[in-house]
Amino acid sequence: MTGAVLQIEDLRVRIPVPGGRWVEAVDGVTLAVGSGEIVGLVGESGCGKSTLGGAVMGLLPGGSEVSGRVLLDEEDLRGLTDEQYRRIQPVFQDPLGSLDPRWTVGRSVRESLDAFGVGSALDRDRRVRELLDLVGLSPDHADRHPAALSGGQRQRVGIAAALASEPELIVADEPVSALDVSVQAQILNLVAKLQRELGVAVLFVSHDLGVVEHVSHEVSVMYLGGIVETAARAELFADPVHPYTRALLAAIPVPEPDARLVHVPLSGDIPSPINPPTGCRFHPRCPLRVDSCSRERPVLQPVTAAHHVACPVALGARPQSDPAPAQN
Repeated sequence: MTGAVLQIEDLRVRIPVPGGRWVEAVDGVTLAVGSGEIVGLVGESGCGKSTLGGAVMGLLPGGSEVSGRVLLDEEDLRGLTDEQYRRIQPVFQDPLGSLDPRWTVGRSVRESLDAFGVGSALDRDRRVRELLDLVGLSPDHADRHPAALSGGQRQRVGIAAALASEPELIVADEPVSALDVSVQAQILNLVAKLQRELGVAVLFVSHDLGVVEHVSHEVSVMYLGGIVETAARAELFADPVHPYTRALLAAIPVPEPDARLVHVPLSGDIPSPINPPTGCRFHPRCPLRVDSCSRERPVLQPVTAAHHVACPVALGARPQSDPAPAQN
């Protein structure tokens, strides 16, 4: 992608586990996040999406093996200094666990400002108040401790802390999954609002397609270490192609008692990433599988110019009147 803030190229991550074995957590992922764009990365628990986010942030378990490239503004992240690395900031899943319980809110928000000596002490105090206001908290919250806040307020503090160093990229790893549904909507609206106003790029990791639909411009669907479908949000939700994507969409609750739901049958559980299936990793659960699926690993192919899918069977079953355009 031209002008991408984040470029991930053929990323592979192996994580050691007891017994001398390895988990192939991320297996050949290529992904980009453009400037001022929210890209949703979605999949079931254990598919490798959080590991991918950890690889971007440099937060992987000791002994992990990483290959491929992760670029920030075309600079390899492995060559960045600590100060340059502040251009990437995380928002974690558990807002209580990600904040030091002994620190006040103000200290947590200004931590990166103190670490990098940004401005004077008065400038930092002023910046903390601005950030708290930006995320919908009052200046009085600066003197409180995390235990005195609600879950939604804690996550607002986490977002304020992430924004303190004026990053180019935020990696949000399941930022609303620990919150009540009503609070989730507030935080999602806040993320979307801040992204529009500040223009920061966001990699938004979630297991919930309904959540991803609310905030993302682009969506990539991940299964057992690989991307199986990627498209602009509207196109993916209007015309999902991969059977796994279709199953995820069918599982989204619909608040209409009389609504007719489309059931997409899947058999079995997610295979172990320690011993993944040969060929297409989804084939043991896929209702469309044919013999070749167990032998050949599919690659992403164009459905349209902005929509790609790693399933030749599903792609071949599409109406002939809707061909995928040729790419130069």
